[in-house]
Amino acid sequence: MTSSSENSKRVAKNTLFLYFRTMLTMFVALFTSRVILNTLGVVDYGLNNVVSGVITLFAFLNGALGTATSRFLTFELGRENKEQVKKTFCTAFNIHFAIAIIIVVLCETGGLWIVNNILEIPPNRMIACNVIYQFVVISAFLSITQVPLNAMIISHERMSIYAYIGISDAILKLCVAYIISITAFDKLITLGALNLFITIGMYIFYHIYCKRSFAEYNIAISKEKKLYKEMIGFSSWNLIGQLQVMLKNQGITVLINIFFGPAVNAANAIAYQVNNAIYNFSNNFTTALIPSIIKSYAAGEREQMKNLIFRGAKFSFFLLAIISIPAILETEIILHLWLKKVPEYTIILTRLVIIFTLIESYVFTIWAGVSATGNIRNIQLTVCVIFLLNLPLSYFLYKSGYGPSAALIVSNILCIIAIPVRLYFLKKAIKIGIFEYIRNVFFINIVVFIMSIIFPFLVHLYMPYGIVRFLTVGSVSVATSISSIYLLGLTKRERKQVAVFLKNKLHRSSK
Repeated sequence: MTSSSENSKRVAKNTLFLYFRTMLTMFVALFTSRVILNTLGVVDYGLNNVVSGVITLFAFLNGALGTATSRFLTFELGRENKEQVKKTFCTAFNIHFAIAIIIVVLCETGGLWIVNNILEIPPNRMIACNVIYQFVVISAFLSITQVPLNAMIISHERMSIYAYIGISDAILKLCVAYIISITAFDKLITLGALNLFITIGMYIFYHIYCKRSFAEYNIAISKEKKLYKEMIGFSSWNLIGQLQVMLKNQGITVLINIFFGPAVNAANAIAYQVNNAIYNFSNNFTTALIPSIIKSYAAGEREQMKNLIFRGAKFSFFLLAIISIPAILETEIILHLWLKKVPEYTIILTRLVIIFTLIESYVFTIWAGVSATGNIRNIQLTVCVIFLLNLPLSYFLYKSGYGPSAALIVSNILCIIAIPVRLYFLKKAIKIGIFEYIRNVFFINIVVFIMSIIFPFLVHLYMPYGIVRFLTVGSVSVATSISSIYLLGLTKRERKQVAVFLKNKLHRSSK
């Protein structure tokens, strides 16, 4: 097993690859979203979002299996059991193929009925929505069977190729936006067809790369009954977690469509688009870190595992806060600069979604710690009970006359309630004390956040609205966030490591 310093260097290197990917994909995604929104119009943009969301009502099954695949592959790599890694991949591919068939059947029956009978779709756009729905069903099948390949790349920590794939996808999406803007054919159908072509191309590339790069690539019929049982058992409990995510996101999307129509769906879609761009900065770090946490557990290095969990939770929050603070304060001007015409409710929905992501930033490293043990039943059942309240409470509030933001306020409250629950199960799984975690993570994060937001908020409060205030708030926010993180968020050892890293970088650049 690699040493702690080598592990840290690998995580840092992988994170840099993913940040490069995110910087490009974020700007491309924001630009293409603006072009597509302006080209399609608010109604078609909202329809595209809600029709695609129907697939997610079923595809959450795939998310559960994807997490299981990554966990089992990473665990066996940590044990350096090459033969078992090969069997795990083969079994995972078989399971995903079966699930893909099931989801296609569900989509072509229940999902199709929802599109034609439940969703609020203008009569003149019904044919177009049915056509793009079929494109999305095919894409869902390919994406599901591609998950084991993606998990293999991440488990091997090949973040460079993972970054290149993301960059290629972003560039292709930019081409799609251009084609949409100049085509004379139905723009919504054209968008769906072009996105399907990209999915097919990526699917072929994943197979070619994994077959050439990894010895465990093995597409065959697996007869590993015990492994089927273990992976399906793990996935079954993980499915509960995916269920609550589906209800929080796509369930609310459907409710918004029913109560407020496609225009507000567009506002909700834009809010999540902005949030995803911000969230990816933090997610890059956890994506690079989670395999190391699981491998540390598999190798019996529990102290290193605990340090990785603490450090991962802190830094994922820090990285998210640097971007989130100016985004929350200056949401209005960001959206106007980006979209020009901002749909109603977009500003408040965007702020609430970003706040939710800040609260949730610690979840991924906690989940990595618990899932490394393979025992996730109790945490999933308990957290599921909490988050299943999201949909009925949102429905009740919408029925009572509250606005679209009510559902996201409920999500944030439930997220706060779930914090002590998750910490309790982390303690049971790997003996990390609740107060030890609060002292090493939450307390530090709260102090850093408060100190980081004070000066930007004062600038926002007293300067007049405009581009000058936006740039000033952004500059002050980044400066105060980095200072607070360095002085208050890092331990002495971490500050020393940062100083050495910067010194080495400056020394190399001076040569």
